[in-house]
Amino acid sequence: MASHLDQITDQELLARYYREGNAELLGVLLQRYTLLLFGVGMKYLKDEEEARDVVQQVFLKVLTELPKYRVEYFKSWLYMIAKNHCLMKLRDKGFSKLEMDEKLFVVKDEDETKSWHYEKERLLNSMAEAVEELAEEQRTCITLFYLKKKSYQEISAVTGFSQMQVKSYIQNGKRNLKIILQRRMEHER
Repeated sequence: MASHLDQITDQELLARYYREGNAELLGVLLQRYTLLLFGVGMKYLKDEEEARDVVQQVFLKVLTELPKYRVEYFKSWLYMIAKNHCLMKLRDKGFSKLEMDEKLFVVKDEDETKSWHYEKERLLNSMAEAVEELAEEQRTCITLFYLKKKSYQEISAVTGFSQMQVKSYIQNGKRNLKIILQRRMEHER
């Protein structure tokens, strides 16, 4: 069964998975992105064993979370889950991994360096969580435009939205992200 499934697009596999609930279809999807997940783990955690662990943990999370949501762009959604998982692991470690190569940073005060890394990581986490709160159309367009560097025309071709809709989703998504982030900052005070 798996051989002919390799020819089916992510969207078709997802649609069939939602219709049939067949875990094998989900397995084919996850298999396609094992290297992506491992790469994300290596990028953030810089350790092969931990990167393999990321792959396993994200697989488990997908098994429990995917049935709850209507995901249209599996690869982008999966990437965000992996990235968030890595950021949480880094936070649990006290940010030591975020001080990657201090040789790259010429900062005299070690506390200032740690503070900078902590703030950067906190902002990245906040932004990733805020993106997840957007309406699906906005989240998709924002992800494709800013993270995948796609043009309005390319996003339109991928999503089926008109270019005007893409522009609107991006503008409204940016405005909503700002509102969400401001609300979070006020809540933290």
